[in-house]
Amino acid sequence: MNFPKSRLSRLRKNKEIRALIQENTVGVNDLITPIFVTEGLNKKVAIKSMPNYFCFSIDLLLKEIFECTSLGLNCFLLFAKIPESLKDNSGLEACNPKGLMQRSIKKIKSVFPNIILMSDVALDPYSIFGQDGIVKDNQIDNDITIDVLSEMALSHVDSGVDFVAPSDMMDGRVKSIRTILEKNKYFKTGIMSYSAKYASSFYGPFRDALDSSPTSNMDKRSYQINPSNSKIAMLEAKQDILEGADIIMIKPGMPYLDILNMISKEYNVPVAVYQVSGEYSMIYSAHIKGWLNLDDVIIESCIAFKRAGATLISTYFSKKIAKLISEKKFYL
Repeated sequence: MNFPKSRLSRLRKNKEIRALIQENTVGVNDLITPIFVTEGLNKKVAIKSMPNYFCFSIDLLLKEIFECTSLGLNCFLLFAKIPESLKDNSGLEACNPKGLMQRSIKKIKSVFPNIILMSDVALDPYSIFGQDGIVKDNQIDNDITIDVLSEMALSHVDSGVDFVAPSDMMDGRVKSIRTILEKNKYFKTGIMSYSAKYASSFYGPFRDALDSSPTSNMDKRSYQINPSNSKIAMLEAKQDILEGADIIMIKPGMPYLDILNMISKEYNVPVAVYQVSGEYSMIYSAHIKGWLNLDDVIIESCIAFKRAGATLISTYFSKKIAKLISEKKFYL
């Protein structure tokens, strides 16, 4: 049917009609809130390269989680900032049942038993080299690393976490983690695997938050995916699903909508996308400068994630998004 019988703008006439036929929107249950914990008491530490985002001691983190839950947010992804004195090349502290991550999980779940708590599983916050694995002869030893990651994941689950989230990109780590969880009868614990984690330039502010920037001459491109490639991301996702992953994560977000779309179409599992620290900081900094409307850009970026096929969105804007949802701003 051609113009004038067909006028596609009829369905864009006003806000009510646009809302009626809108294909994608965002709800609070779609959101994962990243949270950072540090040692100490009454500490709220600003992250220099992430405007208006903070790392909290456990006591203040509980208050932050309460504020989030009051907005309807119920899923959190926990990262720990480890003191330099506890970092090494063995991952020993990562598996410590009395470590910061493990203590935080226990406390959070004791106060908020009904939230969904996910924990980061990778060695870079614990590594003197800032690498995601054990360094041997100036290379990552994949097989030794996955043994440590499995023990690390088990310690998180022993502490009460609902999902472990391996972000390391080691081969076989999902199988190894699933095996140790099954052996210890944790049949219901989920794995959210960072299957398509690219060797991206957008991670810098996150590394500032955890003091986990690489310190050696080693290149993370030896284990993270080349930004030029897409087929390998499909293979990584397939392998992780076969090994026992329940949710697949794509990281970063906006520059990789094509990868998100391909994986969500190919595999019938929930697919999460991570709007990473560099994306957050770019948007927020442009807002501070008055160059972008913060609300509009947040809404558009999240709608784009959903349109591309995301089931879940991990974003540092989750509190802001929850407020926008309550104000019905996601109907365009």
